[in-house]
Amino acid sequence: MIDETAPLKTLSGNAKRKMRTASRLYAVQALFQMEHSSQTVEVVRHEFLEHRFGATYDGTEMLDGDVDLFRKIMEDAVNWQAKIDQMTDRALVAKWPIARIDPVLRALFRAAGAELVQSDTPPKVVIVEYVGVAQAFFPEGKESQFVNAVLDHMAREAQPEAF
Repeated sequence: MIDETAPLKTLSGNAKRKMRTASRLYAVQALFQMEHSSQTVEVVRHEFLEHRFGATYDGTEMLDGDVDLFRKIMEDAVNWQAKIDQMTDRALVAKWPIARIDPVLRALFRAAGAELVQSDTPPKVVIVEYVGVAQAFFPEGKESQFVNAVLDHMAREAQPEAF
C-alpha cells in the first residue's frame, strides 16, 4: 500500500525525479492495461497504487512512483484522449493512424500527450522522459527514435511557444 501522506519534500531531487520517471512508466502500463482489459481508469489506478508501486518481482523491487503525477497523467490521458489521439495522428505518417500502431506505443503517446496538453512540465523534459520509457519497453528496437520524432511533432503543436 502506498503511503500517500508521505511528503515528497523530504526526498532528494534525484529521488523525486526517479519517482516521476517511474510514474510515467506505470502510466503507460496502466493505459495499455485499460485498453486491453476494458477496465475503468478507477479500477486500473487502484490496482497500480495498491499492488504495483514498490512491488517486488523476481527479487527486484520496483520503484515507488509519484502518486499525484500518476493520477494526473491517467486522468488527463482519459479526459483528453480524443485531442491527444488527433495530435498523434497528425504526427504519424498518413498510412499509419494511431489505431494501427503498437498498443504500447499508443499508450505511451497518450500518457505523453496528457503531459504535453495539461501540465507545466517543459515539453523537452516530456520528450526525454518518454523516449526513456520507450527504450525500457523496446531496448533493442528503433521505437525510441520513432517516439522522439512523434513527440517532437506533438510538443510543437501543443506548446509552440516552448520552441
